[in-house]
Amino acid sequence: MAMPDKSADIGSAIARIHDGASVMLGGFGVPGTPFCLIEELVRQGPKNLTIIKNDANEMGMGVDWLLENGQVSKLVASHIGLNARAIAMMNDGALSVEFVAQGILAERIRIAGAGLLGFVTDIGMGTPLAEGKQQVSVNGVTGILEPALKADFALVHAETADTFGNLFYAAAARNFNPLMAMAAHCTIAEAETIVDQGRIKPENVHTPGPFVDQLVTLKQLPEVYGVVRR
Repeated sequence: MAMPDKSADIGSAIARIHDGASVMLGGFGVPGTPFCLIEELVRQGPKNLTIIKNDANEMGMGVDWLLENGQVSKLVASHIGLNARAIAMMNDGALSVEFVAQGILAERIRIAGAGLLGFVTDIGMGTPLAEGKQQVSVNGVTGILEPALKADFALVHAETADTFGNLFYAAAARNFNPLMAMAAHCTIAEAETIVDQGRIKPENVHTPGPFVDQLVTLKQLPEVYGVVRR
């Protein structure tokens, strides 16, 4: 039995994102970042967004487009050091930034997708990272309660997808995209290549189709996707 075709045009897919939404952006630096979806998000212009991403990209790409366009009120990330605009906006009070250690960020997203409320870790105990956070004891060991991190939307980039939304990611794109695709209420994927159902081997499916709501085909990759090759 053929499963539904989730293909959509980029404009209608991104139009679902409203003012004040929380949006996860996949990617590990450049690899796996959904630049075309972000570009359309900039074009449509919803405001007061909470952006969740491993990093803030560099000046002139990805997250920076959203910052320049005044669409982001809060950024949750592991680091922003490659983006001078993000640093300046944070220092000026124009942008709220929540720093989360990379492993903790990944796990908070993963457990959200698994349906858990949070997890306990001793990482950060006795450091400023523990300040203001709830602490609990398990078997006599005290740790920090890290809450699950969900979002209204996740935007992800896949190398290959089938029409039902089964996704295959290339190399480092697997670091955050699969986790985010499971942790959002609505997941929109862009794919370099879309094939018929059944053409992706089961062992190569990194995100199963049920987690994907809409699928956008990339007819060509803009230059920004090639930055990693410089």
